[in-house]
Amino acid sequence: MGAAVGVVGLGNMGSALAANLVDAGLPVCAHDLAGPERSPDGARFVADLTSLAALVDVCVLSLPDGEASRQVAAALAAAPDRRLAHVVDTSTIGVDAARAIDAQLGATGIGYVDAPVSGGPAGARARTLTVMFAGEPSACAAVEPVLAGLSDRRYHVGARAGMGQALKLANNFLSATALAATSEAIAFGASVGLDMATMLEVLNASSGQSSATSDKFVNHVLTGRYASGFANTLMAKDVALYLASARHEGTPTTLGEVTAEVWHRFADTAPGEDFTRIHPFTEHG
Repeated sequence: MGAAVGVVGLGNMGSALAANLVDAGLPVCAHDLAGPERSPDGARFVADLTSLAALVDVCVLSLPDGEASRQVAAALAAAPDRRLAHVVDTSTIGVDAARAIDAQLGATGIGYVDAPVSGGPAGARARTLTVMFAGEPSACAAVEPVLAGLSDRRYHVGARAGMGQALKLANNFLSATALAATSEAIAFGASVGLDMATMLEVLNASSGQSSATSDKFVNHVLTGRYASGFANTLMAKDVALYLASARHEGTPTTLGEVTAEVWHRFADTAPGEDFTRIHPFTEHG
């Protein structure tokens, strides 16, 4: 049996990741402020972070933003009877937050691995989730069994915390841009009488194909399901993080400005909606 693993944050993604770790045969302790309702079978629910830090060797975070990750990291580091040696942060928190948490934990002797994920809850359950991890090499090596428990698709992308975040933000910017652009293109086609299913069939055999046309529209928009499990408010947050980071680095932001404005407006108009509902928002908003 491998290292004991904690999971903090049992939302759509965190609960699926915790279940994967249980299925991988690792001893899992889970914690969420909302209580044990989403703790998977086989995991031990722990009511507070102090107790969790005394029970596990590695803690996986699946949290909504950088402030939540900072607060949890501080509480884990301050635990008096701490067993915890490493933190794996799967949250999308931005480059600066990852660097700050790495320094915060490093000062107390805890290794930090920046490991955001892409693929949604369905990808987590299917073990096709992309894990893009970065950090000090010895820390990455120490948590490899935990990363392997999370998903079958893992990519070591850099030797410094924040590099995983940079790649995840670039990925989500591309995803957000493609979904917004596809929504406009489908609305245009419909305006001249084209059938959505026909459009998607042709687009997916042509140069306009993307994950928006092949997955999001086929599985959620065309079917009317709108159940990807990822909220528009989270996508708006991620694109805003991308834009802020790009501005900080001095890289081009022309499309980033437009994409961020579209997602900000959608999230403000209908907060908490599934992000695939950007298509009806585009049509009618």
